[in-house]
Amino acid sequence: MQKHTARWYGGRAPGSRAAPLPAGARVLWHDPALWVCGDWQREHIRTVELGSARIAVLGPCSATVHDIARALAAPDLAAIVRTWAGSHTVVRLTERVRVEVVADTGAASPLYTVSTPDGPVWGSSSLALSSLAGGRVDLGWLAAFLRDRHSPAADRSAWTGVAPVPAGHLLTLGTEGGPSVTRWWSPRRRTPLDASEALRHALGEGVRARVAGVSVSSDLAGMDSTTVTLLAAQHGTVTGMTAHPRDIASGGDLRYARALSVPGLKHFPFPLDARHLPFTATDVLLPATDEPAPSTAVWAMFSDQLVTAAAAGSVCHLTGDGGDNLFLSTPAHLASLARSGNWVRMLGDARDWARLRRKSPRPLIAAALRGNAYRIGRANFGRPPWLAAPVPRVVAPSGTDPDMALVTELRTVARSAHSEHQLADALGLALHNPYFDGAVLDAVVSAPVEQRYSARRYKPMLADTFADLLPDAHRTRAAKGLMVGDFHLGLRTNRARVLSLADGHLAALGLIRPEPLRATVHAAALGAETVWPPLLSALAAEMWLEAVKCSPGTEWARPVQAPAGAQ
Repeated sequence: MQKHTARWYGGRAPGSRAAPLPAGARVLWHDPALWVCGDWQREHIRTVELGSARIAVLGPCSATVHDIARALAAPDLAAIVRTWAGSHTVVRLTERVRVEVVADTGAASPLYTVSTPDGPVWGSSSLALSSLAGGRVDLGWLAAFLRDRHSPAADRSAWTGVAPVPAGHLLTLGTEGGPSVTRWWSPRRRTPLDASEALRHALGEGVRARVAGVSVSSDLAGMDSTTVTLLAAQHGTVTGMTAHPRDIASGGDLRYARALSVPGLKHFPFPLDARHLPFTATDVLLPATDEPAPSTAVWAMFSDQLVTAAAAGSVCHLTGDGGDNLFLSTPAHLASLARSGNWVRMLGDARDWARLRRKSPRPLIAAALRGNAYRIGRANFGRPPWLAAPVPRVVAPSGTDPDMALVTELRTVARSAHSEHQLADALGLALHNPYFDGAVLDAVVSAPVEQRYSARRYKPMLADTFADLLPDAHRTRAAKGLMVGDFHLGLRTNRARVLSLADGHLAALGLIRPEPLRATVHAAALGAETVWPPLLSALAAEMWLEAVKCSPGTEWARPVQAPAGAQ
């Protein structure tokens, strides 16, 4: 299989003209250098220059050339960028003495920095930047990941010496001093109508910016992916891929997919068999990524789907990932209801939410009274019995604001999902998750809580916003199927392979104790009730470390001196 280069971009601070650049990079401008690596759609790398001032938009973006030119001279760059749909990073160079880098609101286009003898370097791949800092995995970050992948060490990356730029912040680099980071984004309030209009614009334009003029495939399963697929079909032909068991050719997601009959949509059933079970070995090697990818355990299925889509001619594959995080959020608003003394509403919503999930409402009510919106409705699995290493102190978010609880959760998931893009890049396909776009997040959190939360309706804000696009059957659908049975069967079928992971890199690093991990694997293979998140995190981390070990890493080389005046 042809090897493809991961797509990423980065740059340097002013005054580092002769500093190393990534091998094979395409330099957009020099002094200071700005580069892109990998195969990008032409529309996703755009630059505008006016005298010595320059601006670049990196990634899918709804902005027109006029919009970009206006941002070049705007006194507040972030205020202009905030209105642009898509997932992108904006870089502006002023008089060659200051570089401004606008970090995406939703963390779907993450940014990192690293200090080098030649000055600071920033980029969208922590893995690529790690080569400048020794290429060592941050064991503290990894221990926090093994403890709870949804509560990582937010001020660290998976790589020693590589620091994340917080989402929704502005990174500024000058000729003197180190880089500075300032917050530019905060939630705003909108009426229900305005919030729906903002969501429709952000998601619709985010999809258009990705699919216009290219061959497109898409997941086609639940309400989230169906909405994205139908939006994409408004701009050309889309191949909607619906996964299903090979011996079941009707019902489930297939029934809903086949019920869609719109111009531009081609149905593509994707049958699954034993080759696609979780933990199954495949000839397609797992690529190295910034951090362990969520789909690591199902790489056999995921890679086959991506290869199949690419073989059918697709260069852009859309997913519905992130929809659940936005529209099925935990009832964090209970904390604000308790704070305001709205006891009747708080108790009623807690009972409704608990009844829907067949749980007691008491833990929800207790958490609401404690005022921590971030912990309401979230499972606390405790410390995994196999975790041997100390976990660095992670400052857990707190407070009663349900909007910031949603923002924090989505950013964590979106940053992790970026590693899925890197997996797809290695197979020659651009993967996109429009629900992680910053403008989409901005629209959702601007809506009143009552508009987006309901224990009686499934994803009410999404269903109402796209009521004219989604057929009734799709708007009233309550859920999708679960894969828990597949994971038990996958462990049983591939038990020897999974057990070998317990005595690998994590054990050698002193991060885990193999015996408790093996015991959990044995029990899960026999069908015992299993707490999957920590188990999957441990197995994904082990497979990721092996992929990193086999990766050659990013090479950096001193550039040939550019002629005077080169841009």
